[in-house]
Amino acid sequence: MSLSSTSKLKALIFDVDGTLADTERVHLAAFNHAFKEMGMDWVWDEALYTELLEISGGKERILHYWKQVNPDIKALNAQDLNDRIGRIHELKTAAYENAVNNGEVSLRPGVLRLMDEALAAGLQLAIATTTSPVNISALLRHAIGPDWRLNFTAIGDASTAPIKKPHPQVYLQMLDALQLPAAQCLAFEDSSNGLRSATAAGLATIVTPNAFTAHHDFTGALKVVPDLSQVKLLQLRQWHAARAK
Repeated sequence: MSLSSTSKLKALIFDVDGTLADTERVHLAAFNHAFKEMGMDWVWDEALYTELLEISGGKERILHYWKQVNPDIKALNAQDLNDRIGRIHELKTAAYENAVNNGEVSLRPGVLRLMDEALAAGLQLAIATTTSPVNISALLRHAIGPDWRLNFTAIGDASTAPIKKPHPQVYLQMLDALQLPAAQCLAFEDSSNGLRSATAAGLATIVTPNAFTAHHDFTGALKVVPDLSQVKLLQLRQWHAARAK
């Protein structure tokens, strides 16, 4: 089999938060809303949240911060702690979904056009994220419409891939679901953890940083571009083919 046939681009795999849409400020507001609802005195500002984004997963982020501000967290038994974190996360997710439904989040420039172009050319699309299914659904239902799932061959999220990025679990699952080798796919990410996750699965990765991730190390990315507004499928194919050689 020739190099061109074994490495031909056949699928695009997208991260969600920060990549498909600039969601992080809305997530931050939703966390603070949840803390207030729970009667907690926590208030996360953007500088702190930028640091906390080094931890993948909302529940994991809450636990990490809790351990920072309360080293004696062991005073709560594990079940009580999990229940509290679960309740905070439920309130946060509901606040985020409400914000998305109110039009406070939109897809980043070029994302929808590139997806449409890829689908029209017969490529498969997939999602590989550590966020919860309800967050994905809220965002894409609002941006694409009620039948948004029909655009994606496979969706990997916090419910299917419990081991968070930078572990490659979610990307390995998506390659398996797509039934394609990594050499025939491209990943899209916005963070260092996401890049490490994708490249550990063998995927060439396009990075579109945002205000919360611009300072990250993107060594190993195929390309780093401000957004996808100037990126066409032909260019992706050229970058992908050059990497294969």
